[in-house]
Amino acid sequence: MSQTLRLPDFRFPVTDAGYVLSDLLTPTVRLGVTGLSRSGKTVFVTGLVQALLERNAVPEFAALTGIPGLKVYLEPQPDDDVPRFAYEDHLAALNGAEPHWPESTRRISQLRLTCEWPAQDYARRALGLPHRLHIDIIDYPGEWLIDLALLDQSFAEWSADALHYAQTSADPTIARAFLEFQTAHPATEPADEAVAIDGARLFKAYLAQSREVEPSRAILGPGRFLLPGDLEGSPLITFFPLDVEKDKTARSGSLHALLERRYESYKTHVVEPFFKKHFSRLDRQIVLIDVLTALNGGAKGLSDLEHGLEGVLKAFRPGANSWLSLLLPRRIDRIAFAATKADHIHLTSHGRLEAILEKAVSRATDRSQIAGAETQTFALAALRATENVDKVSDGVTYHCVRGRPASGEKVDGRTFNGTHAAVVFPGDLPDDPLQAFDPDVARVGQYAFTRFAPPNRTAAAQVEHDGTSKPKPWGATLGAPAPGVDVGSRQDWPHIGLDRIFAFLFGDHLP
Repeated sequence: MSQTLRLPDFRFPVTDAGYVLSDLLTPTVRLGVTGLSRSGKTVFVTGLVQALLERNAVPEFAALTGIPGLKVYLEPQPDDDVPRFAYEDHLAALNGAEPHWPESTRRISQLRLTCEWPAQDYARRALGLPHRLHIDIIDYPGEWLIDLALLDQSFAEWSADALHYAQTSADPTIARAFLEFQTAHPATEPADEAVAIDGARLFKAYLAQSREVEPSRAILGPGRFLLPGDLEGSPLITFFPLDVEKDKTARSGSLHALLERRYESYKTHVVEPFFKKHFSRLDRQIVLIDVLTALNGGAKGLSDLEHGLEGVLKAFRPGANSWLSLLLPRRIDRIAFAATKADHIHLTSHGRLEAILEKAVSRATDRSQIAGAETQTFALAALRATENVDKVSDGVTYHCVRGRPASGEKVDGRTFNGTHAAVVFPGDLPDDPLQAFDPDVARVGQYAFTRFAPPNRTAAAQVEHDGTSKPKPWGATLGAPAPGVDVGSRQDWPHIGLDRIFAFLFGDHLP
């Protein structure tokens, strides 16, 4: 009687040695999350992690729906000397009974996510090892991003740029005190610590006020002047720009020599270590950009943004990773540029917003693509705070958004308290992105980009209205009484673009 020969089952239980082997076989993608001030880095990281952990993104992540048995979970910090990103605290701020935007990033932080799915090859199945992917998210202040441009600038070059910006401020009173002080102290005068301290103090005050009055000038730095941390009072941040056109060679003992030495020390002891320790280890990069604020500054606002981004992005060292990466320093091979707060405009303008951003970063992306990196622009709202509404007035359709204006926000002359909703017509972005850069077309204050509070996903909000206003592109409340913003339940995570960004950044590591 014949017998059927049965082969042994090679699916061994995963032992400690198996886990070690699994870790060795697990790829790690380090994602740098960067952006200029108030660009939404904290909300982006929180939203991405929440959407992956809970799988409750609306719309869902198409890149993950076809992976049966997928699990996503947090793991302990891979780097013991980097603080953990406070994901739970930020999520609680957005999910509370009175939701509010979490505090801005003020230091570097990190979080490790692991994606795991059943083995799809014989060797892994035999060893009982699943496929895994580590995603290390590194978040750091936008102010530190500004400093990267200093790596390629001498003190004279930085001084020339800084003084140019100060002298061309839209409000000349902002920089007056600093410029008068700087003029009164020529580069050739003897070095004086008191002069260095007073000049740095006036320069910092000018930087802070300039950002408040002209948000598009968030590119101004050095970044640690505004977020000094433990450098407060240190000589490393006690310098200011000088007019050295007539004194290009610093004479020993001069004010020029003192400030130039401190500028170089700042790069050596602050900027370079940060760059080498963190940037040299990045694989992917997302740059979050508040394009809408720049648009409200007219053509000059966009020009300032374009100039600042070009200088900053020179430091990203893009290029294609290959087996040579084992021997050579890692290079960033995919860069996502995201225009945040896309929910502040109607969906019909999202493609136009991406086109404007693409133009603003065109010189940086050309350089990146030549080096072998892939780049793509996106419209993004990591947590959508509005819904799209079309309103018809006098036969004209206006593409509007409805949400809860942030406390203190004025819309059509009315001040909101953060609890009532409004329908707002922000204005339509131009079909041709070049028009946004044309000073004859793009005007300051042309749009009505309202700041919105986070969505309250557990209660409806009453719409604030006057019932008589006609739509205007400078922010009118529209319509009759209506229920509040419908952005789903607390279990849902509404967003714009998170799914597309995830697919671009990590899709090549998924089955």
